[in-house]
Order: sequence, then C-alpha cells, then structure tokens
Amino acid sequence: MTLQKRATVVASATSTFLIILKLVIGIVSGSVAVLASAIDSVLDLIVSLFNLFAVTKAEQAPDEAFNYGKGKIEALAAVIEGTIITISGIYIFYSAIMKYIDKKPTTMLETSIWVMLGSLLITILLVLYLNYVAKKTDSLVIKSDALHYQTDIYTNISILVSLVLVKWTGLEVIDSIVGGLIAIYIIYSAIEIIKEGVYILLDGALEKELVEKIKYLLMSEESVTGYHFLKTRRSGNTNFVDVHLVFTPDISLLEAHRASDRIEERIKQLDPSKEWEINIHLDPYDDSELEDNPHKY
Repeated sequence: MTLQKRATVVASATSTFLIILKLVIGIVSGSVAVLASAIDSVLDLIVSLFNLFAVTKAEQAPDEAFNYGKGKIEALAAVIEGTIITISGIYIFYSAIMKYIDKKPTTMLETSIWVMLGSLLITILLVLYLNYVAKKTDSLVIKSDALHYQTDIYTNISILVSLVLVKWTGLEVIDSIVGGLIAIYIIYSAIEIIKEGVYILLDGALEKELVEKIKYLLMSEESVTGYHFLKTRRSGNTNFVDVHLVFTPDISLLEAHRASDRIEERIKQLDPSKEWEINIHLDPYDDSELEDNPHKY
C-alpha cells in the first residue's frame, strides 16, 4: 500500500470514529455546534473515501485510452471536496440560525466538552500525519484532505470554547454565534481548494518562479541560441514541459540532442520529488517568426 493510500485509509477510519462520537453527543445534548461538527465529520468520511478512489486512479500508469495518465482525477477530487465543504458550511450556518430562532437549550455540557477535547487531540494528530504525507508525496488530494482536517482543528477549538462559555454564562446564543462563524470559515477555506483544482483542470501553467527557472536553464546551454513555444502544466504528481529549442543550422543532430538531454536533466533537478514529462523540439532556426503566434517568446 502506497503512502497516499495509507493516509486516506487512516483519515477514513478517524472520521468514522469521530462521526459516531460526536453524532451521539450532538443529538443528545442539543448543541448545534457539536451536531454541526458531527455532520462535518460525515462529510470528511465521504471525502476521504473519494480521495482513496482518486489516489488509486491517479497512480495508474498511462494506457492507450489515457496517454498522459489519470493524474487530473486528483484535481477533480479537490473540486468535488471543496464543493462538499461549501455545502456543509451552508448547512451549519442554517442550523445555527434555526437554533437561535427556536431557543433550544444545550444539555450534557460537561460530556460535550470532554468529547470535543478528545476530538481536537485526535484531529491534531491526524493533520500532522497528513501534512507529513503531503510533503513526502506532493499529492494534491492529501493536501486537500490535510487542509480540510486543519479547518476541523479550528472548528473544534471554537466549539470547545463555546461550550465552556455556555456552561459558565448560560447564554445559549454563544452556541449559535460560534456555529455561524464556523460555517463562514469552512466556506472560505473551500474556495481555495476549488480554485486550485480548477486551475489544474484548465491546464494552468506551473508556478511563475518555477517557469522562470526553466527559462534560465533553457538559455544556460551554450549551443542554444533561443527558444519559443514554451508551455507548462501539471497533472497529479507530474510536471509537463513543452518547448522548441533553437540551434545554429550547422550543429549536428547528435550534438543538439545531447544538449537537450542535459537541459532535461537540469530541469528535473528543480524538483526531484516530481515526475517530469519534457518534450523538446529541436529547431535549426526560429520558426516562430514564420507565423503570428501569441505564445512566441
């Protein structure tokens, strides 16, 4: 089992445990904040299971039907996950408003406090593990999962504080206010996940800083006189680079090919943790001048 798959299994098992724990206490106590956290854990489980599917598919080798592999399914999973998080945030916000309107009291406060404290500690350990896996694998799915559970840390802290304040002051409105604020924070966090996933699905270029380093390496080879039609994108854990290198007409094909091989190796060293697909076209002159191309460099 790969590290990514193991991480999604751990996340799924953790979500299942927290669902049972918080759902029971949330229903019995009547706390909208605890119940909202339980619902969020249900969504966590759904997302983690979907991420397990996405990681499995993304790791499959390219085939005749998918020549570039299925790495983009991770970006698709991130968009779906962000959408689910947004929906959960809207529901939590609705629940907070309804509790304020209905004036429902919160019971079993001490038990709820201990449950949320335990949930907080478990979630912190899970986020530390997911961040470790995300750093080792650079998987967008695991990064999204880690971000999702990281928001749970803040929500668990908020819920814990609100329960303590309700116990001390007897003001039930605190539970509704905290629930509403959690909802807003969840929705805000989901926007970044969706944006990154959509950017990859639309074949957005690699980070500007990385592209600038690639440009520098292209011109660092002595025999290269120029380049054009540089295009970059990312899919899963693979970076794609396409470019035309310009040489002098009298250079031999062997020498030009060796130069392009050296450039490929230097580009790959920019981020050894990633897979690289580099397609270099060798030109004896700048053929970009022969056509009106918006991508000319």
